[in-house]
Amino acid sequence: MYIFRPVVFMILLCLSVGASNLLAQAQEKMPSVTKGKLERLPLFESNYVTKRHIDIWLPDGYPSAGKYAVLYMHDGQMLYDSTMSWNKQAWEVDETAGSLIAEGLVKPFIVVGIWNSGPKRHTDYFPQKPFELLSETEKDTISAQLERVGRSKGRFKPESDKYLEFIVEELKPYIISHYAVSRDPKYHVMAGSSMGGLISMYAFCEYPDQFGGVACLSTHWPGSFTLDHNPMPAAFLQYLKANLPANGTRNIYFDCGDQTLDVMYPSIQQQVDAIMQSKGYDAKHWQTQYFPGEDHSEGAWKKRFRQPLIFLLGKNR
Repeated sequence: MYIFRPVVFMILLCLSVGASNLLAQAQEKMPSVTKGKLERLPLFESNYVTKRHIDIWLPDGYPSAGKYAVLYMHDGQMLYDSTMSWNKQAWEVDETAGSLIAEGLVKPFIVVGIWNSGPKRHTDYFPQKPFELLSETEKDTISAQLERVGRSKGRFKPESDKYLEFIVEELKPYIISHYAVSRDPKYHVMAGSSMGGLISMYAFCEYPDQFGGVACLSTHWPGSFTLDHNPMPAAFLQYLKANLPANGTRNIYFDCGDQTLDVMYPSIQQQVDAIMQSKGYDAKHWQTQYFPGEDHSEGAWKKRFRQPLIFLLGKNR
């Protein structure tokens, strides 16, 4: 059982990417980058989800490398410029990606940063089919836990299937038709942290023919913000046992720290690792990294982002 003190509880409310009240004041100014350049698809229209900005990072020299790989990332407003983020932290994706490309350690790629929707972030990112495995009483429990921290009003209802349909049926075809990128699904990969890690895992299972791999950093296995009387980790494990795609075709990366919100993750991640092993995943197609002492923040994810990028997009992949 994990019980969080009031100060830590407030951190949990604020720490995850994109507080809804701040997204309502979303700045229209483009983030600043030091490598490559950014383009924006403003308020990209969708038949599945609320419209949102899509910030696309193009590396130096684009499009001279021919057909580029594509990295889709969630929480797009937190990727580049710490001066514009709600917590004054950012992944600084341009720095890491640009350096790896220049060093020749990864295939040339572009980044498609998908902004979260603020108030509906949890609804968009919460894997739907695992939630549907719960009993009605268990759904009520999760709904109450999320309502207590302002992530839901009344009965919680995930809409992540629609969010993934948006990416697969609307956004991905747009990127392929408007940018110099490969059509081969092997070269379309996805990454996210926290709830973004959960939705990346879900995409890996639901659309194995659409993405060559995913990176799930600090995957938020509890779904809510407590492990006390929480049925979601068991449901996620049950879902993975039944829905992991066959080993040998796609690649998946997990990691976590053990501080702040990440304190809840290692014991669950170890159970996920056991499932990966039981399904025959080997080091070529699966990697889990543990980072003792690291917390749940963009600063932590920035420090270790090289590893999943090399795993998913390395020249030898």
